[in-house]
Amino acid sequence: MSNTTLRCAVIGVGRMGRHHARVYAQMPDADLVGVVDHDADRARDITEEWGGQAFGSIADLVASGVDAVTIATPTVHHRPAAEQLLGAGVACLIEKPLAPTAEDAAAIAAAADAAGVALQVGHVVRYDPVMRAIKSLGDLRPRHLELHRISPMTFRSVDVGVVLDMMIHDLDLLTMLVGRAPEDVQASAVAVLGEAEDVCNVRMTYPASQEGPACVANVTASRLAMKTERTLRLISEDMYVSADFVARTVKVIRKAANADQIEALRTRLAAGEDLSDVNYLDLVQFEDLEIADAEPLRLQAEDFLSAVRSGNRPPVDAEAGSLAVQVAERIVETARAGQLSLA
Repeated sequence: MSNTTLRCAVIGVGRMGRHHARVYAQMPDADLVGVVDHDADRARDITEEWGGQAFGSIADLVASGVDAVTIATPTVHHRPAAEQLLGAGVACLIEKPLAPTAEDAAAIAAAADAAGVALQVGHVVRYDPVMRAIKSLGDLRPRHLELHRISPMTFRSVDVGVVLDMMIHDLDLLTMLVGRAPEDVQASAVAVLGEAEDVCNVRMTYPASQEGPACVANVTASRLAMKTERTLRLISEDMYVSADFVARTVKVIRKAANADQIEALRTRLAAGEDLSDVNYLDLVQFEDLEIADAEPLRLQAEDFLSAVRSGNRPPVDAEAGSLAVQVAERIVETARAGQLSLA
């Protein structure tokens, strides 16, 4: 299958699904054969713009012949759609979160294993040029992480709370950066517009292990903010990384590059010198990482179709997707039990 053009389709062509359809239509090694959506007019609009056929059901799509499908429906519909497609031997890229519950996520993962086909989870932030620049630094072995993901309410993805809607991105980034599940979770959340949480803050601790040193992560997500902010700050033994996903910047301060300045400051402080007039930013050397110009969704699709062709495990597999859902579920349960539990 290595040189074969893959027949691709999208289930659910709303806000995200329409972009998946566009990406498949624009890829030289993919053929957008069609879409499925409960809104017949919307499905027809997508196929008129990008080609393919508007199918009335997943069964009709499977019967026509398809190799790889993106599932971009509301989260509550992921499991039935995935089980039907995987059972028919069709590879699936499932938009984040993998499922609304850990139980559903495990069932989807089991269906993929039983079918022996590729299953990738659409944690597209891993493919963001800012995140790719951070990954280029190598094994960071973080000791402290601070992640903020806030924005005004868009009234999208209201079928889930802010943890599964927005924070799930950062929970996946923690899986990638830390490499394991947290030992302790402390969370608080507030629901304002409905029964699900709209604002959540969580502190997670990771004990030292073979995967890395002890680490603490503070994560905040809000869909009721006055501005949009996507930031990541990371401290390790060797460096400090500050990333702004909106401004598309990554600044790095390396310990080795500032060793002389740090030693000089230690000496002056130990001597009792008054440094209150010293500008710390004038003393340290930092570097700006180069941010490539690439579309994350296209990079994700390329990885997915590569896994379909090769039979290799996708970069963001069912295990990673399930872990993010498990941690999200634990956060919500912990928040509900706290003083600021959902009201």
